Amino acid sequence: MTGIPFAREADLPGMRTILEHLRATGTERLNQLIDWLRIPSISSHPENQPDMRSGAAWCADFLREAGLDGVTIHPTAGHPIVTASWRRAPDAPTLLIYGHYDVQPVDPLALWEAGPFDPVVRDDRIFARGSADDKGQILMHMQAVAATLAVTGNLPINVVFLIEGEEEIGSPNLPGFLVANRELLRADLAVVSDTCQWAEGIPAITAGLRGLAALEIEVSGPGRDLHSGSFGGAVANPLEALARMLATLKDERGVIRVPGYLDDVRPPTPVERARVVEIPFEESAFFNAIDLESGAGEAGYSTLERLWYRPTIEINGLWGGYMGPGSKTVLPARAHAKLSMRLVPDQTPERALERVMAHLRAVTPPGVRLELFPKPGGGLPWRLDPELPAVQAARRALSEAFGREPLIIGEGATIPVVADFERLLAIKTLLVGFSLPDACPHAPNENLHLPSFHVGTESLVRFFQQLSLG
Repeated sequence: MTGIPFAREADLPGMRTILEHLRATGTERLNQLIDWLRIPSISSHPENQPDMRSGAAWCADFLREAGLDGVTIHPTAGHPIVTASWRRAPDAPTLLIYGHYDVQPVDPLALWEAGPFDPVVRDDRIFARGSADDKGQILMHMQAVAATLAVTGNLPINVVFLIEGEEEIGSPNLPGFLVANRELLRADLAVVSDTCQWAEGIPAITAGLRGLAALEIEVSGPGRDLHSGSFGGAVANPLEALARMLATLKDERGVIRVPGYLDDVRPPTPVERARVVEIPFEESAFFNAIDLESGAGEAGYSTLERLWYRPTIEINGLWGGYMGPGSKTVLPARAHAKLSMRLVPDQTPERALERVMAHLRAVTPPGVRLELFPKPGGGLPWRLDPELPAVQAARRALSEAFGREPLIIGEGATIPVVADFERLLAIKTLLVGFSLPDACPHAPNENLHLPSFHVGTESLVRFFQQLSLG
């Protein structure tokens, strides 16, 4: 503990009554979550478009019944965006609450222990697609607001909800919506719950995200697959050429060797490196949980520093030629690969792609042709100053609810909307997540820890109050 003071519940208007209301309605609130999780709102599947509309309608109905104003379902070129607001506290700050109601596909279905849209409660967890990412977590904010309004008739701050249906497909329509609706979304701070706690009972505030860029590669040679006996040794093999090209991206120490790629990288500060050392991180447990004895990565950095403060280039897919059973001795006409790049301040997706593509062109051997296809849906890296007043308010609220101070952590993944809020709306974002590290988002048996769901909702009520105190 570092001395974050605990506020007495009696000091905060209506706090004790709101918390009693939340605890008394725990079963009702769980049933609300179950109802929402039953909607198969898979944004990437055209056949689920009616379910996407149902997901947006469920969300809008909840906010309307809770007492929010101006509840609107906005059509887009893709899936709808839901907004709602409560702006009746003229001298208080305004909080923009973001989440998404769309979910990932469920494949492989055979690995689910129950139907992905038939929620099951077992061992203090609810298992269903979207439970952690992100229906369960945004519902916590919705329920916190609803409980406060139900008990007191007011909120200690102003709030604006922004809940989209395309996060899992890269939010293609969200940036344009932000620009076109700046006044509707006007706020002093944004909050997103789409990350994790550090562990059960240990809350966390995420103060950094890596950015993202993606690239698809095609290397072609002959006009058709060739007999490897008749042509092998006389014709360049696209798969071999691609393998050699990819091998030049890093050296044997895991250091990226693309010219200029690391030039923009902002190294972690001494304070950030010291904070990493203080995190209760057990490397052996981390790797054992994914069936590994040890890790690998860039020399000179710890595992958490690699995940939070260093960029990557990863091969996500590599294919070509014959991949069926048995043997087929062909020299393939084409070879393919998919790359992703996780980025850190002050890198940008555009510069990272330019440098990787220039390097691949430079190392393409004779006898093959190279085509490069940058993929949409990238994101900028982001960091937050942990000393901001809003972060301190969140630390107090989480400390009061969980009985211990939250950790300040990083996250190696990307949430593009966070950088978009700063770039397009000029507001900072607070990342406070309540799922556990083994919640299996994007995988079979996704789940949400219900004690964290309930205590986390209480912490959000406290956060609203703490934010109003400045």
